[in-house]
Amino acid sequence: MAGKPLRVLACGDVEGKLDMLFNRVQAVQKKSGEFDLLLCVGNFFGSTPEAEWEEYRTCAKKAPIPTYVLGANNPETVHYFPDVNGCELAENITYLGRKGIFSGTSGLQIAYLSGTESLSEPAPAYSFSSKDVSELKMSLFSTPKFKGVDILLTSPWPRGVGNFGNKPGEMDTKRCGSVLISNLATSLKPRYHFAALEKTHYERLPYRNHVVLQENAQHVSRFIALANVGNTSKKKYLYAFSILPMRSMDPAELVKQPQDVTENPYRKSGKEAHQPKMLSGAEEEPACQFFFDLSKQHGKKRPSDGKGGQHSQLKQPKKIHQPTGPCWFCLSSPEVEKHLVVSIGTHIAQPGTPYFYVELDTGEKLFHRIKKKFPLQFGREVLASEAILNVPGRADWQQCTASRDEAEATAKAFREDFQPFDFSELQ
Repeated sequence: MAGKPLRVLACGDVEGKLDMLFNRVQAVQKKSGEFDLLLCVGNFFGSTPEAEWEEYRTCAKKAPIPTYVLGANNPETVHYFPDVNGCELAENITYLGRKGIFSGTSGLQIAYLSGTESLSEPAPAYSFSSKDVSELKMSLFSTPKFKGVDILLTSPWPRGVGNFGNKPGEMDTKRCGSVLISNLATSLKPRYHFAALEKTHYERLPYRNHVVLQENAQHVSRFIALANVGNTSKKKYLYAFSILPMRSMDPAELVKQPQDVTENPYRKSGKEAHQPKMLSGAEEEPACQFFFDLSKQHGKKRPSDGKGGQHSQLKQPKKIHQPTGPCWFCLSSPEVEKHLVVSIGTHIAQPGTPYFYVELDTGEKLFHRIKKKFPLQFGREVLASEAILNVPGRADWQQCTASRDEAEATAKAFREDFQPFDFSELQ
């Protein structure tokens, strides 16, 4: 039987502003009820001595909620953390340690890694190395039937977290952050991953942890970066959420895929093949016309200059060449049967990019950029297969002839049924 969800607060860089943080926590609890714990990532202490901290260290003041913090990110604050394995710093304030797993009585699993990435071995007391990451992963992989962790706490961002998802404003996620943390997040599959240090707030769209149609569905991950406490820009530094430990959840409920789920940003990190190259001026890429040759079972790509090779000189915009034969699938063609068109969208891809797109009833979205040959009737063949509709005779559209009146009636009925799922109307 499922247990009771835990109510958790997560915070970005405190930087020694303990009174400001805890006053805010008390205000939140007064308005929304009690929370079970507070998790702090980034710099908990400031780089200069804080009289404020002494009041908490000597128990003159007390944190209003069990608070768990990460370790130092710079040499100036190392002295605040006397035990690398973790310890109580003050009443209700606990240093988790350099790396490890924190498991509460509820079954909630929190993986943590303190410090910033180091390029040398052994890493300084305020950093972590590839060895630390490997040891943390192995400690979890030894767990029977390991599926992932509920929460991952790190101070730096993972490198490339913005790939395939919404972008964090001015941040360049391909250059900032830690590659080792990207690797760690890929392996640990956290349901929530919190980080800080960049003094900004960013909630990435959830991403999947499995390869669609190749692996069983798994839970999604959510990355959330938090700003620094008391920042003048009023960026979000405190995040509240409820979470039921993974081990207490119904498996089917755990792996549900939200509508806005994206591909895993780390799986192809560093590859630019999926990112369109933006050119300007004399380097502008010539436009291409894409069309289908009905005498073949695949699509063709025709460069606008009529040549298939690479340009060795500066590329100049060229006039688009139109197909010489009938194009039954080009909307601009007089031969196209527009009464069969159900929906026209401009969203999913760059103009001029051919693609194949499917939405499954699980909520998963499959997107494939067509680069080379692609079967023209692939979608029909899949739907007509024995495993789905079991109408193999309808796999070839040319074998499904109907009068214009019948075709119009069928298209109208399909258009009405499809309307609630029409992405072109949801933009």
